[in-house]
Amino acid sequence: MLKTNKLVPQHDTLADKLHESLNMENDKEDTVNVDLGSPITPLQTRPSGLTSSSCSSSSSGSVTGRAAHSPASRKPDSGRSNPSSVQSSKPTAPSAALSGSAAAKPSRYTASSAAHSSPATIVPGGNLFPSGKVQITGMTQGIPKSMVLGPGAKSYGYGSVIRGNSSSPSKPTTTTSFGSSSRSLVTAGYFTGGSDADTKVVTTCSNPEEVKRIGNEMFKKGCFSEALRFYDRALELSPTNATYHSNRAAALSGLGRIGEAVTECEEAIRLDPDFARAHQRLATLLLRLGQVDNAGKHFFAVEEPSDPVVVKLLELVDRHLSKCADARRRGEWHIVLTEVTAAMVSGADWSPQLTMCKVEALLKLLRLDDAQTELAFVPKVEPFPASFSHTRFFDMICEAYTFYVKSQMELALGRFENAITAAEKALKIDPRNSEIETFYRNVRLITRARDRGNDLYELERYTEAGAAYAEGLKFDPYNATLFSHRADCFFKVGMWESSIEDCSHALLILPSYTKPLRLRAASYSKLERWAEAVSDYETLRKELSYDKEVAESLFHAQVALKKSRGEVVLNMEFGGEVEEIFSLEELKAALTRPGVSIVLFMRASDQHCKDMSVFMDALCIRYPSLHFLKVEIEKCPLVGDAEKVRVVPAFKIYKLGIRMKEIVCPSREALENSVRHYGL
Repeated sequence: MLKTNKLVPQHDTLADKLHESLNMENDKEDTVNVDLGSPITPLQTRPSGLTSSSCSSSSSGSVTGRAAHSPASRKPDSGRSNPSSVQSSKPTAPSAALSGSAAAKPSRYTASSAAHSSPATIVPGGNLFPSGKVQITGMTQGIPKSMVLGPGAKSYGYGSVIRGNSSSPSKPTTTTSFGSSSRSLVTAGYFTGGSDADTKVVTTCSNPEEVKRIGNEMFKKGCFSEALRFYDRALELSPTNATYHSNRAAALSGLGRIGEAVTECEEAIRLDPDFARAHQRLATLLLRLGQVDNAGKHFFAVEEPSDPVVVKLLELVDRHLSKCADARRRGEWHIVLTEVTAAMVSGADWSPQLTMCKVEALLKLLRLDDAQTELAFVPKVEPFPASFSHTRFFDMICEAYTFYVKSQMELALGRFENAITAAEKALKIDPRNSEIETFYRNVRLITRARDRGNDLYELERYTEAGAAYAEGLKFDPYNATLFSHRADCFFKVGMWESSIEDCSHALLILPSYTKPLRLRAASYSKLERWAEAVSDYETLRKELSYDKEVAESLFHAQVALKKSRGEVVLNMEFGGEVEEIFSLEELKAALTRPGVSIVLFMRASDQHCKDMSVFMDALCIRYPSLHFLKVEIEKCPLVGDAEKVRVVPAFKIYKLGIRMKEIVCPSREALENSVRHYGL
């Protein structure tokens, strides 16, 4: 666990400092301050910074309902890393590289000197990425990108990353220059600009350094896919070059392929264990994936990071995750939600486990709709790095925890078979975890109770079926599906108060669940509690606007409510469908009926008339207290002449035979507003 007794985090202040301190330097090989042309850039401090944004050319990320997250870019390596610090030539921008030459390595992350240090700049070249904006020279400007870090190797395990805003980098035009480093290729006929020229360079050039340099230029412009092609070619020519593997990791990270980027960094370190920049890049990726302890090991593997912001963020994320783990053990889910969100905002922005932890907290807080939304945006780390196969999160193997939470979600949504499948996968990955084993056993018992209840319900043995559902609720007292099924059993045996109570429990857990809402409205009607019945049916009508059964039930509940209040109800019949008129006599007879009539005058050959006729069918279901009529004036010219219809579509509203309103060529919104005014 990170030691944090000397650092009191000021979240807003830290975020502000990080936001202001991001900056880029010019391209220099194997120096502390290197350009984006080199995907590996050491951490550096500056007295002042500037704020702008970064972009990527082929971003991918999460996913609800919300925009996909474009991972922050990394600088390509211009050459081999140097374990010693190299001072920048700019006096106004002193740098602090990951160097072990200046001071001895600390045994643990400390912040004793961080509290009074000036804000530090974190350059996106394998460095730690705070939330904020990064300016990358030569890339599309103005697209913000949020970054976050996650947990370490403690009992809370490894976290992950949440979404940010997607960005699409601008591609270089065919006239783009690739700088002096590639001019020799231009003069030699290898490169003339454009995609065809790119292909020619990739396929014909036999100098891996030249290919790598052009890849760096493409990376600088935010064209990560193109840069990846050049790095791949460089690796074909020199497969054991650690720098090329590290550069490839930078391009993969820019494309959101985080799992592959981690693997490439690990390969670079295998080839050259003292490669400081590869260690730094891997540390950054691990922080984004929430592996705080492993990230720290790589930050300190070759050089000591002198940037105090790194130390602060490591400690900040670790502190949030420690609190999250403690709160989860105590079942304090509000605190879990707060702390896991803070950890993600502080840096852990690409961990499936942290997002799943948020989903679990929302489930326990009975915010199932929010949990469903969050589940759609779980970051994907594919392929999952082999080195992560035994990392743990809340004492569970990472992948096992993901399936464990998915099983809880499936169970809460009433998808019992899917819940069993997910729980089995979790148990297979981590068979010795007692929490997963207990949950798997409970899911099977709940599913068995549900199946038995369904069988008894089919046999119309409603009391026994209700008891079977109650048995399942002993193992999952917040299952909306079981509450709804038991409520149906209560309704069948005339226990309407109990039915209403179970329906209310189900709706508290899952507000969008229409079955218990319909059942509760029917129970209110049985008890002649008309105001509550009308309220539930009106809510149902918004969700199921074309359901005729709901519309008819609402109509009868509205009539009963008016009668119970002593009000006069003119129309006691439920409409339900549009009536077609074929003669003037039929129209006069229809208009003299009690209530309000809406008449559409139309031509079948007119497309606007056809559209309004279809919409009128929907209105007929939504407002069953009104009479809806239509007249095709081509079939009934006498009716059109008698009503003086000159323009179609035309709507006329009558009450007791008296015309109240006429609307010519209305929009759907205008028509429905008028219809609603005359509805019951």
